[in-house]
Amino acid sequence: MFDWIGLIWFLMCWLGYEQFVERGWSGRSTLHEETNKLRLEWGRVLLTRDPRIVDVALIANLLPSLSFYANTTIYIIAALFAALGTLDQLITTASEMPFSHVLSREAMELKLLILLGVFVVAYFKFTWSLRQFNLLSITLGSVPQKGSPEALEKQAQKFAAVNTCAGNDFNRGLRAYYFGMAVMSWMVSPWLFIFSTFVVVIVLARREFYSPVLKALTDFRES
Repeated sequence: MFDWIGLIWFLMCWLGYEQFVERGWSGRSTLHEETNKLRLEWGRVLLTRDPRIVDVALIANLLPSLSFYANTTIYIIAALFAALGTLDQLITTASEMPFSHVLSREAMELKLLILLGVFVVAYFKFTWSLRQFNLLSITLGSVPQKGSPEALEKQAQKFAAVNTCAGNDFNRGLRAYYFGMAVMSWMVSPWLFIFSTFVVVIVLARREFYSPVLKALTDFRES
């Protein structure tokens, strides 16, 4: 009973938080919005640079982080598949932890599969983000050196839009990591799972709405 409540709460928090932040339902300035504004400014500034070596270097600097997370996620997925073969040992270990309760083999298997699904989502987000950053490189290469102000503005907006799509999927992959850590606590107790999910939302919300870096970005914009 409490396991199902915890799972519903988890899905509501994960999917709801993403919609709440990316659709701007809060009505507040967010790190997501400020970053998108900087991407548009980047697109407009690159039009004035010739050659655009700086822009190429910035994009290249983003790719190693994505590759690292994508590769790491593959290892995590492989480890979780291996854990499915040692369920009895996992059940024994989890039952010996404080505040834990006895788990059936079927329940532990389901929880591991859900955890596996979370990291599979993360892997798809990271690899799709990686491809979009490659497309961003192509978009950069297609930007003309000269043109009418309207045409150049359209190119800047195109560059910013592709950059935003790639960055959003990267953020979604990172968010899956955070919520995956909450699912790990589910192995011990559904109540700990519910609490951990709540803590993850609080941490993410604080960074999105009240972090020092957001204040620095908004102060810079307003000055």
